[in-house]
Amino acid sequence: MRVRQYTSPHESRDMNIHIDTNNNNLPINLETNTVDYSKIKVGAKILEDAVFDFPLKKVNKSFADKEYILRSIERKDTKTLKQISEFYYYSSGIYGRLCRYLSYMYRYDWYIVPYISGGDTYPADSDKGDINAKDVNKILDNFFKTMRYLDNFKAKAMLKDIALDVIVEGCYYGYIIHTPNGPTIQKLPIEFCRSRFKKSNKPVVELNMKYFDTYFPDTAYRARILKLFPKDIQDGYRKYLKKKLKPDFSGDIDGWYLLDPAFGFKVTLNDYDIPLMISVIPAIIDLNEAQAMDRKKMQQKLLKIIIQKLPMDKNGDMIFDLQEAQQIHNNAVKMLAKAVGIDVLTTFADVDVADMSDRNTTTTVDDLTKVERTVFNEAGISQMQFNTDGNIALEKSIENDAAMMSVLVDQFEELLQQMIVNFNRSPKKVFYQVQILPTTIYNYKDLSKMYKEQTQMGYSKMLPQIALGLSQSSILANAFFENDLLNLVTVFVPPLTSNTMNADALAQQQTGRRRTGLSKMIEAEGESNGEGAGRPEKSDDEKSTKTLQNLESKT
Repeated sequence: MRVRQYTSPHESRDMNIHIDTNNNNLPINLETNTVDYSKIKVGAKILEDAVFDFPLKKVNKSFADKEYILRSIERKDTKTLKQISEFYYYSSGIYGRLCRYLSYMYRYDWYIVPYISGGDTYPADSDKGDINAKDVNKILDNFFKTMRYLDNFKAKAMLKDIALDVIVEGCYYGYIIHTPNGPTIQKLPIEFCRSRFKKSNKPVVELNMKYFDTYFPDTAYRARILKLFPKDIQDGYRKYLKKKLKPDFSGDIDGWYLLDPAFGFKVTLNDYDIPLMISVIPAIIDLNEAQAMDRKKMQQKLLKIIIQKLPMDKNGDMIFDLQEAQQIHNNAVKMLAKAVGIDVLTTFADVDVADMSDRNTTTTVDDLTKVERTVFNEAGISQMQFNTDGNIALEKSIENDAAMMSVLVDQFEELLQQMIVNFNRSPKKVFYQVQILPTTIYNYKDLSKMYKEQTQMGYSKMLPQIALGLSQSSILANAFFENDLLNLVTVFVPPLTSNTMNADALAQQQTGRRRTGLSKMIEAEGESNGEGAGRPEKSDDEKSTKTLQNLESKT
């Protein structure tokens, strides 16, 4: 085959075909002013290089480096780990949802139990007990004041926010501020707080007063900000200005001030204040890389090249010269300029359509599922809680997660108890104890039912309602309003059951006659024909594996 020779500086060495670098249909490397054949022209666009490109590294190279994260965990670099955790909380949907799942699992249903000493009996009507009526009224008055005081704190919402900060940042430092209406919390910066000691088994918090100089460099503005903080912290800053806060040990810095243990507090889930889910992040990086690689291969799968053949004469010579061949090629490119994923190649070979996808290396859905499952395995949380594949409740997995977070619930009980310290000035007479029910968003109905069954044995009548989310004060207020003021007990009569009252006694009281044996037989027959006969259905954790599989196949 004879090919005309050209001496153009942009001449193709292999085919000796002239390349027009002014043609907008060819990818030009602007640095070298040559055709870039590493990029494929796709219509009006050029596909990116088929090189793996992880976009997270462009945002923050260190936070996308697994080795950097693992070394930070090894060094227990809490400052760096906190920044990494916050970054992935906002950028990764999986990580953010894991943190919110653990933080909002408990409902934080609290109630107050008064421990009363000084007598075993109480006055009833005209009888005299060990505690007189005046003391009873005083106890009730303080009890309602304590409930209202904590009600104004909005404990459920605040405790969920604190729990989320603990999960994401590793710990929470705060300062309790008492007001006439209720307690409030001043959040303290983690970077300027530490806790080295304990008093009464509670962490003692130290605050570095350099925080105010660092974040509020303007003197006038800093003075206004200081007025918003408690007097204890203001006194600490004055000592800092007078150079009285010296380093406590060799290698320490100045400015550390010990806060009043009655008001300062710390909440954490481990001794090193490391974010709880930080070990999941390396697996999330693997998942993001696998997803980015899969997207690249999906783009590659869409690429197609249309190859058009230039005819030869019987002697093997080209019918068209190179300028004509280039024009034919350009015409085809212009015709397909707006086509997505199609490029044109002009050659002397046979015409064919080539698929650029590599079927042997295309990432399948199963491969991505395995990588995604690794993230949840690293977290120790079942993936089915977020993307359920069946109707089987993962009770055991949820119970393990609740057990892990119960440590936080115990600390919240101590925090609420610390808030009502002013109401326990006479603990030898009356002591008010705050308790939080172990109710989660998954088990509160079962616990309420269990508490209701215990009322039949004379146990607390308020616990079933508290487990359903009602506050202790609202339960008492509704009961007083409905029973004493509206007198609804005479309007709404409950159905006669063995759990409420004796039907024989009620019939005799209303009609003056006792029920006959015939009437009892008729009622018994009516009850036997009712619904709900047979053994009650077992819960999912009591059913066999075969039974659960049969139930799933029906749905």
